[in-house]
Amino acid sequence: MGAHVFPGISTSELDVDVAADVSALYEDGITARRGAFPVPWVDRLHEDVEAAFEEAQARPGGAVGRGPNRYYVEIHPEQIDGFVELVDHPWVRSVCTAVLGPDYRIVELGFDVPLAGAVHQPWHRDFPIPEETRRERRLTSLAFNVTTVDTAPDMGPFEIAPGTQWDDGPDFEHGMFPPRSRYGRYQERAVRKYPQRGDISARTALTIHRGTANESARARPVLVLGVDGPEAANGERHDMAITRGYRDTLPDRVRRHLDCPVVEELTPVTQKHTIEGLVMGDA
Repeated sequence: MGAHVFPGISTSELDVDVAADVSALYEDGITARRGAFPVPWVDRLHEDVEAAFEEAQARPGGAVGRGPNRYYVEIHPEQIDGFVELVDHPWVRSVCTAVLGPDYRIVELGFDVPLAGAVHQPWHRDFPIPEETRRERRLTSLAFNVTTVDTAPDMGPFEIAPGTQWDDGPDFEHGMFPPRSRYGRYQERAVRKYPQRGDISARTALTIHRGTANESARARPVLVLGVDGPEAANGERHDMAITRGYRDTLPDRVRRHLDCPVVEELTPVTQKHTIEGLVMGDA
């Protein structure tokens, strides 16, 4: 399976062979599974995301800006009907296990919505590089993305600079935003992604990336699933929760990977005014 598979994990323990995906994550910082989900499943997900976005925009702190006409909303698993199908998908399970180990933890569920008129974001990563990654070149977390619409070139596609997950330096503002003097390197490497309904990607959020300008009249919602390995602490930045009744309906192998409070009643998530939003000019 290669040197980067979590120590002690063998091919026989994985639901599907993800050797090529693990290599891509370490070399490029991103990989994908085309047609992982049926289109009707994605269309139901789109309806759930639209409903959650409408609810979030109707209350203070429901959505946080990530640039002009661009929002992020964190939600609870019970707000989407397809949560179990998402986290229990054989490819998702196998990638998480191979990269992060059998004790990986699901810590984030949310979505990005670049609306019509969204502009280019600055090149960035989603959090500072962890010491384990800096010292050992080992990934300790993953982000999975599921588009809820077919992405067209004018819809502000996601753009990523492959191989830049290892970039580091004291000149990164907040450890996340490289200076403009480095932009040439990212623009030379830049690849725009055009996922279609049913596709899912996995990436290290350390790979330098940005959302591009949405010149269409349509929004481009993307579901985000954040997963930590044992050493990572990204869950501290999120407020996902589940109710006791919902937990009791979950398969054991899903329940044991959820790292969030169990509550009697859900409280809508108040989004944090993050450094990302401040730097991108629309917090």
